[in-house]
Amino acid sequence: MKTHHVATVGFLGFLAVSPLLAAYVGTSIGGGILHPMRLNQMRLEGTQAMLARTGAAKEDFTVAAADGVQLRGWKVRPPAPNGDWVLLYHGVSDNRTGDIGHTEILLRHGYSLVMMDSRAHGESGGDMATYGWKERHDTVAVTNALYSSEKVRHLYALGVSMGAAIALQSAAIEPRIEAVVAEASFANLREVSYDYAGLHAGSWLGKSLFRPASLAAMHSVEKEGGFKPENVSPEEAVAERSFPVLLICGTRDSTIPCRHSRRIYKAATGPKEFWVVPRAGHAAALGAAPAEYETRVVSFFGKYPSNPSSSAR
Repeated sequence: MKTHHVATVGFLGFLAVSPLLAAYVGTSIGGGILHPMRLNQMRLEGTQAMLARTGAAKEDFTVAAADGVQLRGWKVRPPAPNGDWVLLYHGVSDNRTGDIGHTEILLRHGYSLVMMDSRAHGESGGDMATYGWKERHDTVAVTNALYSSEKVRHLYALGVSMGAAIALQSAAIEPRIEAVVAEASFANLREVSYDYAGLHAGSWLGKSLFRPASLAAMHSVEKEGGFKPENVSPEEAVAERSFPVLLICGTRDSTIPCRHSRRIYKAATGPKEFWVVPRAGHAAALGAAPAEYETRVVSFFGKYPSNPSSSAR
């Protein structure tokens, strides 16, 4: 009986201090959200092997963002270009070579690619990642540079995780992007903070016991970043402009669960498709179902070669 009492007191004590601990942790990690670690080296050997398999060639592509940040990446061309280009967007703490699998399937179908390191990632400049708040304007700068140097028949975008969120928000303000494939995007930055605070156990934990961690982290982001986390919102982006979207999520994604893609799908005002990939984890749909991924993506881009809301500037 005494042991049971001690255990009960200990559990209640944990419940009492856990919000305080969560708030401390949230404050500590808030800065890390804006300043993610650069976890992956450039996969140059893998890139060269991919280029050899496809017969494609790459060239350096450097663009100055509106605020002066230097964005670095590549233009990649297949041996027989079809005239269409795809902007590729990688995930957080990664770089342009995180998309080489997607690059390969698109090159096989004649698409040319723009593979940029997002700001504060890879070889690009900038000391802060804003998950689409500034990056959407970077897309406009990249698109301007692309159109000034290439004859672009149609322009599309494909992104994974953070890259998916950036691609969707970019298309809301860049009408030359005619359609977007977005895998594992978050609905908005505040909403996904509950998933991270929930430690992959579920957003319910991040919205309840560990809610102070989310609130503290988002407060830090707003204070340093100068934007409201809820305004970093692919969910709002697809409602602002009616561009076609293909949303992809995996049933085993506990990092950014499918409910985010469902929210975006519900909000989208343009043509929309939704593919839930069985047994796929976070940002792993291509690996889980490579043949179907290729078929769906290429078919999707092929359906929207001329979006009425698209216009050259």
